[in-house]
Amino acid sequence: MRPTRARTTALMTVAALSACVLGGAAPAGAASSKAGEPLEYVAIGDSFAAGPLIPDQSQLSCLRSARNYPAVAAEALGARLTDVSCSGAKVSDFSGRQFGLLPPQYEALKPSTDLVTLTIGGNDVSLVATALGCVNLLPKPTGISCADTAAGKGDPTSKAIDAWSSTFGKALDEVQRRAPNARIVVAGYATYIRKDGCWPTQPIWDKDANYLQARVNQLNGVLAEQSRAHHATYVDTAAVSAGHDTCAAPSERYIEGLVPSSVAAPLHPNARGMAAFGTAVARAAQQ
Repeated sequence: MRPTRARTTALMTVAALSACVLGGAAPAGAASSKAGEPLEYVAIGDSFAAGPLIPDQSQLSCLRSARNYPAVAAEALGARLTDVSCSGAKVSDFSGRQFGLLPPQYEALKPSTDLVTLTIGGNDVSLVATALGCVNLLPKPTGISCADTAAGKGDPTSKAIDAWSSTFGKALDEVQRRAPNARIVVAGYATYIRKDGCWPTQPIWDKDANYLQARVNQLNGVLAEQSRAHHATYVDTAAVSAGHDTCAAPSERYIEGLVPSSVAAPLHPNARGMAAFGTAVARAAQQ
């Protein structure tokens, strides 16, 4: 397909983030469509993909934003987007009806699909609940360390992440079965909090900040490993968001803290973050 001038310009813009993309063993060549037709692009996943509360919300039942990373990537690629990402989603909602009402996300996939993107796993392993358990409004030692608590219980979150790995691998296999001609791009989770945190800007003690980001990094490691093993491309959004975490100045944040400084859900990407992540995803789709 011969790129238009606008599409060529968009691809030159996203090239600067190529160093942040870790490629798996994907199908040969970039995502492509039939000559003269736009890419058929399907986005599945959870709230990291959906963009809860970011204006404008295009689908209220899923808190899905028209400015999430799939929308940004689709615009850069000149693609025709079918976005079924949904806040709160787990892998089980790919094949089942989320909230008992919404169609399974897998149903959006077709043999004609050229590109699939997904982010999933945070809800499966209860990362938000883990993060909320690390909040301490008072300085040490007045409070309870989530890192110490986890260590005393054998770190159930870490064990859950390891146990979930094969579930994600099977999900990637099913995506490939339903969309056999598609390039699959997996976007990982962000850098949420920097080393040693920034208490009281974000009310999480230093050791607990390190524990929390370590669990995010562990989940990202599973996403990257399974992407390589199942012929998908992994996008390292943790690298894209380094220095733009919840400890950054409000105008520099890609991820909102416990009390958001812009219109976005707590502990989720804001519009700036979605723009950066969508740019990285578009670049990965063209490699």
